[in-house]
Amino acid sequence: MRRFALALSLLAAWGTAQAQLPEPVAAALRTTTIPADALSVLVLRGDQTVLSHLADHPLQPASTMKLVTTLIGLEQLGPIFRGRTELRTDAQQQGEVLEGDLYLRGGADMDLSTETLTAMLRALRLQGIRTIAGRLVVDRQLFNPARPDLGAAQFDEYPEAYYNVVPDALLVNKNMLQLDMRSTDGSGRVKVTPQPALQGVTADTDMKLVDVDCARWEDGWKTPEAVSQADGGIKVMLHGTFPRNCAATYSINVIDRQEYLDRLLRQAWTGLGGRIDGATVEATTPATTRLLAEHVSRTLPELVRDTNKPSDNALARTIFLSLGALEADPQFGSRPQAGAAVTTFSRTDAAIRTWMRSHGIDDTGLVLDNGSGLSRTERISPVQMAGVLQVGLRSNWSPEFLASMPIVAVDGTMRRRLHGSPAAGRARMKTGTLNNVVAIAGYVPDAQGRQCVLVAMVNSSLVSNGRGRVVLDALVDWVARLDAGAVSTDMQR
Repeated sequence: MRRFALALSLLAAWGTAQAQLPEPVAAALRTTTIPADALSVLVLRGDQTVLSHLADHPLQPASTMKLVTTLIGLEQLGPIFRGRTELRTDAQQQGEVLEGDLYLRGGADMDLSTETLTAMLRALRLQGIRTIAGRLVVDRQLFNPARPDLGAAQFDEYPEAYYNVVPDALLVNKNMLQLDMRSTDGSGRVKVTPQPALQGVTADTDMKLVDVDCARWEDGWKTPEAVSQADGGIKVMLHGTFPRNCAATYSINVIDRQEYLDRLLRQAWTGLGGRIDGATVEATTPATTRLLAEHVSRTLPELVRDTNKPSDNALARTIFLSLGALEADPQFGSRPQAGAAVTTFSRTDAAIRTWMRSHGIDDTGLVLDNGSGLSRTERISPVQMAGVLQVGLRSNWSPEFLASMPIVAVDGTMRRRLHGSPAAGRARMKTGTLNNVVAIAGYVPDAQGRQCVLVAMVNSSLVSNGRGRVVLDALVDWVARLDAGAVSTDMQR
């Protein structure tokens, strides 16, 4: 441990030096006109520094930040961690009537869906319950605040997109409404069908039909809206243009999640022959309640794989918050209580920093936001990220962690990159992309099969249109071709 901490401290000291970059990487920078000082790189082979270029500079990491969240999640929450959703009550059952409230308590269940929620309700029907005489009480209090989506600043111009979903502890279907859009029936308009069925929710469109390729239907997409109706229903309205003779499917997040959950549950309960007499409210589940039905998610390694391979922001953010809600508090030594003044984010922030320091990783300059990288404030240096990846190689859960990362030229976000390179099928790399940001981090076997840790980030307005990826791909390819004669290039020019 002392040796590893010393190596990291030396890297931090050397990071300010601008190394002579490998010629393939320097050539890619010249071709793309990206300045060398916009690139920060660290390549390690065991305890050897192969390349260090501005490696101590904290930069926007984009989705490579998911590696920090998922590894520490595996280490702190454990590989058998599962989220849990419960239906509970403190009311008595009289015949087919539950004489009181039904509580739906969220526990960061990342697999909660229409099907799983319906199965829980079916379990109530099998217990003989048909009528719920009280209220439906929704409990999201595991996270503080319980509704982090309320008042959250819009990240970009696509607030309805899945990648922008802000999770909470009771998020069903990721709050998405799937739309089947068709202009193939000769009516001269777009027919739209929403799924899942939500009580009182319909969909319509004022989209104009245009003569363009169906594959480019998104070019005419405008931000949709959910419009309240006089009868208490909600109409989802789609705007923009849509190609003639075209069919497409798209999922959107436009309905308030309390409305979504309420209408989904009531639709499902009615479909099972049940009735709810009371209103739907948000509150904390009393300790006196008893369990009626439950659902548990898949284990954390499966969810980590679904986070890193496709770079799923909502899953990453849920794991991030779970670190502060479902583990003992590293500062206060107790589980957080509902209504506590300390936010879940602050507990997660403390948990991550405590973990990093325990592994000899200096957290100076580290800025956490939501753990997914979908942020303009998150910052981490290649030195810090490489430290996390070095720990990942020695972790008890290293097989699960490595299996979650995209395989170069094979799957995930790396499936279309570096075909024909010696890295193809061998390197495991997490990508990151935002406007003005590209990044990559992971493991690349060199020409002799020795595992190298590679972290590279480019923060520049010139990375768009694939130019940033050209630089990073050149770097991955260079590491994959390294032979035994490669020497450290961490010296000042």
